[in-house]
Amino acid sequence: MTRLRARPVAPRLQWQLEQQGLHPLLARLYAARGITTRSELDYDLTSLLPPARLTHAAEAAVLLADAIAARTRILIVADYDCDGATACAVAIRALRACGGCVDYLVPNRFTCGYGLSPDIVDLAATRRPQLIVTVDNGIASIDGVARARQLGIATLITDHHLPADELPAADCIVNPNLAHCDFPSKHLAGVGVIFYVMLALRAELRGRGWFAEGSGRQEPKLAALLDLVALGTVADVVRLDHNNRVLVSQGLQRIRQGRLTPGLRAIFDAAGRSPAQATGVDLGFVIGPRVNAAGRLADMSLGIECLITDDEARSMNIAQQLDALNRQRREIESGMQEQALSQMARATADLEAAATGMATAAAGLALFDAQWHQGVVGIVAARLKEKWHRPVFAFARGEGGEIKGSGRSIAGLHLRDALDLIGKRAPGLLLRFGGHAMAAGVTIREVDFERFRELFAEVADEFLAPADRLRTLETDGGLEAGYFSVATARLLAAEVWGQGFPPPLFEDEFVVESQRILKDKHLKLRLRKGTQPLDAIQFNFEQAPGGTMRAAYRLAINEFNGVQTPQLMIEHIESVVP
Repeated sequence: MTRLRARPVAPRLQWQLEQQGLHPLLARLYAARGITTRSELDYDLTSLLPPARLTHAAEAAVLLADAIAARTRILIVADYDCDGATACAVAIRALRACGGCVDYLVPNRFTCGYGLSPDIVDLAATRRPQLIVTVDNGIASIDGVARARQLGIATLITDHHLPADELPAADCIVNPNLAHCDFPSKHLAGVGVIFYVMLALRAELRGRGWFAEGSGRQEPKLAALLDLVALGTVADVVRLDHNNRVLVSQGLQRIRQGRLTPGLRAIFDAAGRSPAQATGVDLGFVIGPRVNAAGRLADMSLGIECLITDDEARSMNIAQQLDALNRQRREIESGMQEQALSQMARATADLEAAATGMATAAAGLALFDAQWHQGVVGIVAARLKEKWHRPVFAFARGEGGEIKGSGRSIAGLHLRDALDLIGKRAPGLLLRFGGHAMAAGVTIREVDFERFRELFAEVADEFLAPADRLRTLETDGGLEAGYFSVATARLLAAEVWGQGFPPPLFEDEFVVESQRILKDKHLKLRLRKGTQPLDAIQFNFEQAPGGTMRAAYRLAINEFNGVQTPQLMIEHIESVVP
């Protein structure tokens, strides 16, 4: 069951924002999101928090500057998602621009697992690096860092994941979530952390006279990397606090102006999207999944190569491969999702009743199928979480009798904390785990799956209050008749929205004048509000409305034969009883 709840708006705050020059509709939307002054919407680069405020960024800069000056071999060890790929590309591009001798290594998720493990260090050692730099991983790599020390390899950890009580004994660690770090923006993505380290490095080299006249070295323009920073930040679904909104806004501006890296341009082309009209939605749901597809089904080196090459022909060739992998990923995901829904229907018969408010569903769900693909279980968990509004773990078979699970959660259950509690209640059950509040990964023995499923449901039941289990869609109330226009849709699309700063979602009552089904799963509607006719569409609809309906929707633009018209993207429908 889903309920709609309008965000409260303080009229005086809305009025104040209007007086500061904001469009009346934007003033209302921003007031509902806690914006109090227009300065909070200043996304100029000068508004970015200074690198000096990020704990240990200066020390990392010294370590890297010394390595560059000594021609030390630097090896980047990246994660295999879009955040990790963009972070690796930012590090490679910036370090090479500064004169560094740098290469990269990205673990194969199916054979090497996650993070800087001892096995990864041994593999890295074949490249004979003198300094290993992790991006978007490493904060839990205690054994891997110890192995690097044994081999005489220095380590710099750059990460944003939550640290445990014990930290790896690295030469330097940069992570805004360290207990003693007072950096105000705790929600930097991995790509944001390494971008800050690169800013600190440039400042350190500048102070050393590295780019002085006559040196033959040109100071790099790191702003040119902001398209990659924006992509990784949006794709990793980190909270868009003000600092992250600055990064994303600056990156989107460069993309829209055509000043983007060749690989990113090629992915836009392969996806059939125009960079000039790029939005955060494009980064999160079009470009990001194509980069992620490399790590899910093949080797993330493919995605990284696309982002670091300046050869347009090569970047287009790789972008086409990424697009094909993404299509393959969608097919695999669709089949797995159907199997999972069937499995849930059999194993938890009360779910269907719960969906109509007739029974209490299991508080936490765990599913496993020996035929599922390891690279897609995270997406399947996310889809099922959205469908049932329950935290979900989906498992696929690994090696040596192990299964690997990826989880997604809802508000009220911190997923990593839940795993930690399960580990304490059943010592030895969890072989490895880690993650965030809303997403986490875990490895267990296949024979222990049923025990894990029971404990996860038990812990979720303890943490989730009844109100948490009811899906709530927060809306921005109704939309005035004069705002159903292409101009308003463009106005909203030009702003920066995302996780923790949600895009506008409106709710209104409509008369349904006509409806038809497209491709057996999408609902095309002709609506009327008062005297105004409106086109609308709901993807993957579950139930057709009656003659009158209440809907939660986003305002978008539909383009057909070169003509643009406003269109409502329906997210939720409630039939209205006359």
